[in-house]
Amino acid sequence: MELWGLFTSAFISSTLLPGGSEVVLGLIATKTEISKLTLISVATLGNTLGGMSSWLIGRLLPSIEEKHQSALSRINRWGSPVLLFSWLPIIGDPLCLAAGWLRLSFWKSLLFIATGKFIRYVAIIYLVTQ
Repeated sequence: MELWGLFTSAFISSTLLPGGSEVVLGLIATKTEISKLTLISVATLGNTLGGMSSWLIGRLLPSIEEKHQSALSRINRWGSPVLLFSWLPIIGDPLCLAAGWLRLSFWKSLLFIATGKFIRYVAIIYLVTQ
């Protein structure tokens, strides 16, 4: 049950909806015997799938407002590696959305989104268990 809660929290946290998967991960990590690797994997999977759902929504958008052009041009210039920062609050979810809208490669986007989110969850586990 804890793993489903963590997965759901991580998924929701990585969409345009607010969430707090870091807190959920930290609490579970300090109160359970579930392996740290399992917790990191579940949180990363949920958060990555949430990010890719934003990517898909962006992919389905026909156009985006003109006021977002500077952010889009930066993402377009840096390409998929900018998605390593998809874990950042406030800008991470729009990055995934913009990546889909710009038609960045699905597989490259998946790789960079998952990598960034994995590194963040490893850091959280390290911080709460030290």
